[in-house]
Amino acid sequence: MNKTVENKVDPRWIKGQEGYWELVIGLEVHAQIISKAKLFSGASTNFGADPNTQVSLVDAAFPGMLPVINRVCVEQAIKTGLGLDSKINLTSLFDRKNYFYADLPQGYQISQFKTPIVGKGHLDIEIEDQDKNIMERRIGIERLHLEQDAGKSIHDQHPTQTYIDLNRCGVALMEIVSDPDMRSIAEAQAYVKKLRSLLRCLGTCDGNMEQGSMRADVNISLRRPGAELGTRAEIKNVNSIRFMGQAIAYEIDRQRDLLEHGEKVIQETRLFDPAKGVTRSMRSKEDAHDYRYFPDPDLPPLVISQNVVDRIKSTMPELPDEKKKRYKADYELNSYDAGVLTADIDTSAYFEGALLKIQNKSSSSIKLLVNWLTGELFGFLNKENVELRDSKITPEMLAELVDVIADDTISGKIAKKIFPDMWESGAMPKSIIEEKGLQQVSDDGAINVIVDEIITNNQDKVEQYRGGKDKLFGFFVGQVMKAMQGNGNPKTINDILREKLDHH
Repeated sequence: MNKTVENKVDPRWIKGQEGYWELVIGLEVHAQIISKAKLFSGASTNFGADPNTQVSLVDAAFPGMLPVINRVCVEQAIKTGLGLDSKINLTSLFDRKNYFYADLPQGYQISQFKTPIVGKGHLDIEIEDQDKNIMERRIGIERLHLEQDAGKSIHDQHPTQTYIDLNRCGVALMEIVSDPDMRSIAEAQAYVKKLRSLLRCLGTCDGNMEQGSMRADVNISLRRPGAELGTRAEIKNVNSIRFMGQAIAYEIDRQRDLLEHGEKVIQETRLFDPAKGVTRSMRSKEDAHDYRYFPDPDLPPLVISQNVVDRIKSTMPELPDEKKKRYKADYELNSYDAGVLTADIDTSAYFEGALLKIQNKSSSSIKLLVNWLTGELFGFLNKENVELRDSKITPEMLAELVDVIADDTISGKIAKKIFPDMWESGAMPKSIIEEKGLQQVSDDGAINVIVDEIITNNQDKVEQYRGGKDKLFGFFVGQVMKAMQGNGNPKTINDILREKLDHH
């Protein structure tokens, strides 16, 4: 290891027995295109259908069947490429990738190899450094190509038999290949989160990893900092961001132990076992020549006009990064809050829906809305295991709650008490407040009477406070709030108490 490297230690490096290791990660993300039909046939793509009920003669590879490209899938790939600020190739080719699985009836996969539909681009991610500062990193995109999915082998319905479901066979996938630019688990996870957010915003993939419509092959290697790239192992079909982190962590330890004991890392494909938290060897990793790629003779070159690309570009929605900048500029939000709101299309849609209904659009009210959305509401959603789009509390309900806090109808403390009622009943905040008589008392006269009574009954503490025991002020506030059953306006109570205790 050279002295320059030794003197400047990157916090992402991994400490070994003799010096540091640098982690290198590249990801191949397979994203199922949102389309009613498959890539080369008219069969349906609805998730959850009975096995083998969405299979055409093309998907089942009957003799004489010819593939026909789905225009929608092509346009979805172009839209994704534009979202990744990538080069769109106006001419691309489809190839046959030859391998043999029971759930691949053709004995080959129609994919793209040397000439994909989308070329180089990038995706910007943000992560926290060790000092909690937000750092931006740019991850290169090598390519995006179109390909058809295989079917599914089902091993757990019979002890000695495997069942084949071809419903997924022929479904359109975008394989998005990153450069080996990630250097930590946090960066890999942030990349997948950001990519999923972008795809959902574009409407090109639903990003449901648990259903398999988005999954990642994780390529991992270790090297001495500044050295040539090490031999990589590929973790296949990881369908959870949490599992990805666990798989990478295990693989770091496994490869470091091998290298530090003078052994070699084998180039291979491995599977992650989430129950045991380990990766297991699946097969030796093929190189491209092992698949014997050649141009598919049934499909001519895919030629796209620039006019088509321009038309798709004109329909692009506001992307997460653009939205984040707008939120910071228009609503005076900090980078963290703006990032949380734009991390998912459902969150930003909910926020904007609530914002439309808020009466008081001051920066303090908008900040209050953000806090209630990302704090209290997110907490209830997690507790009930409910997605935001299925929330029992609508944007209109949350907006009204923020309004009644902002105009001092109720305090934040009372708002937290009625929030569960809103969730359970679906009732608007004002109706709950009126029904339970929870309006906050801001009338000076009513508060003055109670303050006078508290002061009269606690003359010893009054003298102690005036003698320098400032902390007793909290005692008086508590006594007044207790007498008013929590319904007094805290600011008004504080002002009146200060007036009576400090100016005597």
